[in-house]
Amino acid sequence: MGRIADCFARLNAEGRKAFVSYTMGGDPDYATSLEVIKGLPGAGVDIIELGLPFTDPMADGETIQLAGQRALAGGQTLKKTLQMVRDFRAGDDTTPIVMMGYYNPIYNHGVDAFLDDAKEAGIDGLIVVDLPPEEDDELCLPALAKGIDFIRLATPTTDDARLPKVLQNTSGFVYYVSITGITGAAAPQPSDVAPEVARIKAKTDLPVIVGFGIRTPEMAKGIAEIADGCVVGSAIVAEMANGKSRDAVLDFVRGLAEGAHSA
Repeated sequence: MGRIADCFARLNAEGRKAFVSYTMGGDPDYATSLEVIKGLPGAGVDIIELGLPFTDPMADGETIQLAGQRALAGGQTLKKTLQMVRDFRAGDDTTPIVMMGYYNPIYNHGVDAFLDDAKEAGIDGLIVVDLPPEEDDELCLPALAKGIDFIRLATPTTDDARLPKVLQNTSGFVYYVSITGITGAAAPQPSDVAPEVARIKAKTDLPVIVGFGIRTPEMAKGIAEIADGCVVGSAIVAEMANGKSRDAVLDFVRGLAEGAHSA
């Protein structure tokens, strides 16, 4: 098993839900971003989602768009994001890292070269939001062949006819987008999310992790109670955008993780 499967096996054995955090690689600069990422496991993060900055992040709200712009302005690139993973792996060979982003930078790097570099750096999974299942030959299947999980998003508009296609080559976990819209746009309600999670879990043995709009420990607990875990991104990125210190950001993350783990 890879790191993601190992992580969920351990959490299941401990009777705990997963807490997944998102940060944008290179925001506000390489050194600060790396130091925050290094501190995430100690703050209770089970899986790290590392954002790959891109000029046209269509699925992201203003908070993450601005984070990407700051990272790009600071010189962050795909190669530097992979180096960030290598630097992290020098001290942590256990915590799963999922790179989340868009296909254009990967395509420009070259798919085969990217997958080789990602595997060597220590990337465990990919979330590429602008590649639908119909394009699995482009990146999904080659990634799976290299032992890199390809994590697919399901949304409130993914109906029963579409769901099998979405799940077809998904591995690692299923990321359920709790609201219709962009990241950080609204707060999810567990009563609305629960039947959707149950519908997905009836069709797959993969863990279902819920994200978008979770901002507080209470919300993290409420969502984790009805899923296999939760993701927080925009709220953490906003703390960094507000100039909070590394320790203050990690304290904020710790509270969210404790909320999810108390579910």
